[in-house]
Amino acid sequence: MPNRLRGEISAMLDGRSWTLVLTLGALAELEEALGCSDLQGLADHFASGKLSTPDLIRVLGAGLRGAGNEVSDDQVAMMRGVGGAAGFVAIAADLLHVTFGSGDDTQQDDEEQGPTSAPFAQGTLPGEVASGQG
Repeated sequence: MPNRLRGEISAMLDGRSWTLVLTLGALAELEEALGCSDLQGLADHFASGKLSTPDLIRVLGAGLRGAGNEVSDDQVAMMRGVGGAAGFVAIAADLLHVTFGSGDDTQQDDEEQGPTSAPFAQGTLPGEVASGQG
């Protein structure tokens, strides 16, 4: 069972429950893929709230690989999820929230805590966490 305190979430993709987590390696992968020079740049990119479809594929792929799943971005691009595009956005938002958010929702089980509506809708912005102000 995913542990939100460790930044893990679960998501239903292709009719199967998967665990996703943005480890340091996964974050480094995203920095490189998105052309960000550091973690602050990556946090700023996500805090803008503007995620492209390739961004979603990269975030979900990095999260899946961070949890130890052997999937490529091409395989992620072919996956189906509950709720269509909005469902994929909700999964990415939840993953980004548990990675960069304040952590005040981590006391609830995954069944009780649904995805947030925006990457940092609740809690601290990623820049505050990355700079140690959170």
